[in-house]
Amino acid sequence: MAKSKATHPEGGVEKFLVLPIIVLILAQMGTSGDNGALGLANQQLVDVLGATTPDIQLANMVYSLMAGAFMAAGGLVGTIIGWRTNFRLGAALCAAGELVMALSPNMTIFIWGGRILVGFGASFMIPSVLGLIPFIYHGKNRVLAFGCIGAASGLSAFLPLFLGIVMQFGGFRVTFGALAVYFALVLLLSFKLPAIEKPAEKLKFDGLGTGIAATGLFLFLVGLSRISAWGLIEPFAECPFTIFGISPALPMAILGLILLVILVPMEKRVEQKNGIALLPQSFLKTPQVRAGLVASAITFFFMGVQAILLSPYLQLVAGWSPVLMGVMALAVGIPTFIFSLGIPKFMPNANPRRVIQVGYIVMACAFIPMAFSLHGSEVNGLMWLGLAVAGAGAGIVSAQANNIVALAVNERDASQSGGIQTTMRNVGQAIGVAAIGAVLLFGITANIDNAMADSPVITPEIRTAVAERNISLMGDAQFEQTIADIPMDDAQRAELVQLNSDARIQSTITSYVVSGVLILLGLFTTRWITIFKKEEDGKEETIVAETADEMPFEPVVDREM
Repeated sequence: MAKSKATHPEGGVEKFLVLPIIVLILAQMGTSGDNGALGLANQQLVDVLGATTPDIQLANMVYSLMAGAFMAAGGLVGTIIGWRTNFRLGAALCAAGELVMALSPNMTIFIWGGRILVGFGASFMIPSVLGLIPFIYHGKNRVLAFGCIGAASGLSAFLPLFLGIVMQFGGFRVTFGALAVYFALVLLLSFKLPAIEKPAEKLKFDGLGTGIAATGLFLFLVGLSRISAWGLIEPFAECPFTIFGISPALPMAILGLILLVILVPMEKRVEQKNGIALLPQSFLKTPQVRAGLVASAITFFFMGVQAILLSPYLQLVAGWSPVLMGVMALAVGIPTFIFSLGIPKFMPNANPRRVIQVGYIVMACAFIPMAFSLHGSEVNGLMWLGLAVAGAGAGIVSAQANNIVALAVNERDASQSGGIQTTMRNVGQAIGVAAIGAVLLFGITANIDNAMADSPVITPEIRTAVAERNISLMGDAQFEQTIADIPMDDAQRAELVQLNSDARIQSTITSYVVSGVLILLGLFTTRWITIFKKEEDGKEETIVAETADEMPFEPVVDREM
């Protein structure tokens, strides 16, 4: 197997290379900063480009859709063409996408031009971040390197603070222009990454598998994400077309799942024939890998919740400024950084299963103070506590999620696993946006309709007129504009504003509860996590292992490359 030329000094203990990890951290921070910038830009996109709440949801989703659909392919391409080349291709596409968003004249170009380019670029760059680590770092250095990448999500919280200041004084165009320059610098720094020898064998690209996987993931995620906009069964007014008279959202999601199920046996045959596949069997057959992928998905599930619920609520309802939103990102990011880096650094022998279990519980508990922080159109100090607890939970999970996957498979699969792990990250984020977005929007509609039915002030005519409006997550002022043309007196208008405020809070609390429950479901997968010994370059890695009797599966033995 090919090794890095720069990481095997003769004799002695392998040194931890600082410059490569800095470059990889900057790449990871860039994509996180891009998503953070989009969250900060919500109000400006509404004011300047006329964005609606569904537009903002779609802008968040498109990145996750592209990244989720092509991350696995990016991991496979990196294995074939080399991780440094793959990294540079991704950085260049990200820079181009940020520039398109900065210059966008409308939301159509912003979403289908800029967001797609950034998502496609991330599909190459981010798998390369995880793909390079198994070649550059080994043993405890690898654990620390993965911890650094997890900590990068925390460090990226400093970018929204800076970007929030830029956005407040320069606007969203200057902000996304600054991100274009950032990715251009990452591209230049990538030439300092150590050389990685390409594998001697000629590897074949799995084109058919890539096409089916991308189509299946795209259909599944689009269908799931558009339920709240198109309807579950009965089509909404915004639904672009119908299938046999029903909303296309659910059929698209089901068709996507069918394609992904078909992909599994296909990939088994491809791997047997070519020795490499988009979806190696070791990822499917190893329970520990599956547990690690769930951990990656759950960590980014919270980011989806933040994108569709926390950020819009704090800006559109509570009226937080971009700078204050940047401080909010720090409240999440600093604990993430501390725990992601601190656990592998100061607790290298911590039991990975226990670490991830604690992380899930802490993340779920974060929604309790968030729920109690809501008061009308304001939030109190408990919101800051909830944000900090959520960041701590995400950091605890991130400290071990990547490493338990890498330790469960051979080195080449560990390198390629970066694409699968990042696919699961974006799938998790997309599910967070789609599921919690649906709970929130359907909840607001149902709650306000029930409240109008119970109110002695609201007439049936007003109730019918309000039901025809697109009532989504919005502040009191925007709600009043939405119902401005409905004939009613001042008392009825004040009553409706109050009913909407109550419905908004009830739906937000319900969304928090659902989010916490979904995160806690990850606990059922942690029983699969068992770290075991494996050899590398004739040396046995230092592994935290449970007893053989407790192992729920047989250790994966490295196959000859």
